[in-house]
Amino acid sequence: MSSLIRTIKAVRQNRNLFSLIQRNISQTASIMAPVKVGDPLPNYELYEDSPANKINIVELCCNKKIVIFGVPGAFTPGCSKTHLPGYVEKADEIKCEQGVDEIICISVNDPFVMSAWGKDHGACGKVRMLADPAAAFVKELDLGIDLPPLGGFRSKRFSMVVENCQITELNVEPDGTGLSCSLAQNLGKH
Repeated sequence: MSSLIRTIKAVRQNRNLFSLIQRNISQTASIMAPVKVGDPLPNYELYEDSPANKINIVELCCNKKIVIFGVPGAFTPGCSKTHLPGYVEKADEIKCEQGVDEIICISVNDPFVMSAWGKDHGACGKVRMLADPAAAFVKELDLGIDLPPLGGFRSKRFSMVVENCQITELNVEPDGTGLSCSLAQNLGKH
């Protein structure tokens, strides 16, 4: 009889352990799930021009309509020839026709590189260049990709519309680096 009682206790303990593991897996999956339309924008500090100029992304987006696009790296060919120039060229059109207050470019680079890249492409007054040097914002969104030739963990190529800190449109390149759905001319078409 005592062995039966020990067996019953062991089964109960295993069930409790199984429930605990299942709960932890479920919670971890929900934390690491990719961002989606309807999600709130995560609260993070990004940098503009220098490490001394922190920009809180939630404060920036509060009571505004903002376009955010992410790129794998400043000065990289696709980002420099197509992605950033498209948003710079269409900035006035996007702001006027879609009622957008600001357009923001984010990359896993340091703020000095982002500033120089923006100046090189005439982004001043059109696209704000924000650095996510530790990829904290990109990781929270689950929009990162490992690209060893570009230095390791980078941002996938994406675009999103954020209205009052809530994501209302999200376009992520299927392979993380392509140049299709996240381009300026495709904003508002998905």
